[in-house]
This record gives sequence, structure tokens and C-alpha cells, in this order.
Amino acid sequence: MAEQHHMHREIHEQPQVVRTVAEKSVRSAQALAQAIRDRGIQFAMISARGTSDNAALYTKYRLEIEAGIPVASAAPSIFTLYHGQLNLSRALVIGISQSGKAQDVVEVVSAARAAGALTAAITNDPSSELAQVAEHVLLCHAGEERSVAATKTYTATLANIALLVDALAGRSRIGEDIEEAAQGMEQVLAMEEDIELLAERYRYMSACMVLARGYNFCTAHEAALKMMETGYVIARAYSAADFMHGPIAVVDTGFPCFVYAPNGSAYATMLQLTARLRERGAEIVVVSCNPEILRLATRMVVLPCDIAERISPLVYIVVGQLFAFHLSETRGYDPDRPRGLSKITITR
Repeated sequence: MAEQHHMHREIHEQPQVVRTVAEKSVRSAQALAQAIRDRGIQFAMISARGTSDNAALYTKYRLEIEAGIPVASAAPSIFTLYHGQLNLSRALVIGISQSGKAQDVVEVVSAARAAGALTAAITNDPSSELAQVAEHVLLCHAGEERSVAATKTYTATLANIALLVDALAGRSRIGEDIEEAAQGMEQVLAMEEDIELLAERYRYMSACMVLARGYNFCTAHEAALKMMETGYVIARAYSAADFMHGPIAVVDTGFPCFVYAPNGSAYATMLQLTARLRERGAEIVVVSCNPEILRLATRMVVLPCDIAERISPLVYIVVGQLFAFHLSETRGYDPDRPRGLSKITITR
């Protein structure tokens, strides 16, 4: 039974988890936002791995679009292997690790702080080494996450970023978006039987593309990762724009493509790409609330809510999580015990 799996339970815990973040992390987000203003921060760097790196993608889009802060992805080996000396006096360096035990992330944040950066951590463990080395800490408030495949700590991280950007933008009602997202997540969870049936259709799928753009580029990456780590499918994530510059050549009749297309600025590109995929005979799974693009789908997941694009990744990834979970089960695997993986991976 699905309910016996940690991953399944934790997927269903997410609406309450993000509500808890909205309740408990506001002051921490405001304090970090004030420090960013006080220090005259000009750019940001993020260190993360795996699911946390996909959350970093969301952070990049929100900080750049709404706060005007350029964001780069840290290459930990510059610090851990090559001992590079960077001028970070005007930088915000954020380390993201659910456990707080990712050694390379810890080393990046520690070295960045020594180099004069403003440092912050997003983690689920307030006693972790990452939380200790950073000046500011945003907590996930997710409780113990027992599934190897992270779900609730991912959306909790996105919720923390939403709070931070609200605080930087000076919005009067910080976290108002998160309640909208929590309600949307609950609506997706109520559609689980339909998503389970969809997964059964793709039981023998060996490879696919997962496509999105803009704020939901992180959704494509995280949905692909969940399929790879629990169902052992070769799933490649692309921005719709990048995909049309070359990788679309691999798409032929029946090739599975998963398209995440909420309304918003990225929608027109997703519609254009989906039309091209249809011309090539692809097997297209569209996740959207918009009937226009849904009409182009081979199979569809019709979201009952039209949510603001900036917060939509919290809702749309729940479809990807449920699909990956049920795909793993229908293929005869245990989604709680991905082969060759453990909950904490130590890299330098």
C-alpha cells in the first residue's frame, strides 16, 4: 500500500509544512533581507547538491527577477579542491542542504564567510554544521524526513525563498503566496488516483524529457531527478528554449515528453514547444491549467488552480513527485530504498 511508504506520507505532509514555514520563518527571512540591504549586497552565490541544487534554481529566478540580485551557482571544488581565493566582500553566499551535513556546501559557506561574504543556510537541522557556520539560518521546519528521495524539505526550501524575496521586495503581507500554494498542493494531492493511473501507462518507459521554463525550470529538474532516483528512468530536464536549440532532434514518434506549463510569462514558449513536439509525433504529457496547451497533449494533468507563476513551482512539483512515486511502485521498485543511494551523501 502507498500509505506504508515514507515518501508517500511526506509528499502528503507538504501543505502543512509550507504553512509552518510561513508561520515560523518570517522573522529569519526579514533579518536576512535587512542584512542584505545593510551590507550593500551586489550578487549572490549558492552552494547545493541534488534536490537542494534544484531549489537553488528557484532561488536564482526569484532573486534575479524580483530583487535584482544576480545569482551564480558555486562550484564547490574551487573551494574544496583548488582552494581558490575569491573576492566575496559584496556577495551573499547561501548554502542549501536538507541535512546540513553536505561537507562541500559547509566548506563553501565557511570559506565564503572568511572571505567577507554575508552567509546564509537553508536546512532542516538547526544543530547541523551548516547552520553553525552561517550567519543567518532559514529552517525548513519539516520534521524528520525519512525517505531517501527528498520531497517536503524541497518545497519547504522554496517556501523559505518566497519569504526572503517578499521581505526584500518590501511586500506588506509576507508569505501570503504560500497559503495559496498550500491550497493548490492540497488540490493536486486530491488528484492522486488520476496521477497513479497516468504512471501505469509509462511503466515500461526507459527515457524521457522533462521540459519547462522560467520559474519552473527547477520543476523540470526536480521532477526528472525524482524519476531517475526512484524509478531508474533516464530523464533529462531542459529549458524549453534550450531544448529547441538542439536536443529536440532526439524526439521521434512516441518519445515521452513531460511539459510543465502554468500560466505566466513562460507560457507562450511552452505552447510553441508543445506544438512542435506534437508535429514530431511525441508522446506529450502536459501539466497545466490552460485548456489551450492541454488540447495538444497525448495525456494531461489538468490542474484545478491558476496560481501565480512565481509560486507555482510549489504546486506543480507535487504532480512530479506523485508521478515518480507511483511509477516506481508500478515498476516493482521500492521508492523508499533507491538502489545505491543513502539519505546523506558526503562529497567534496
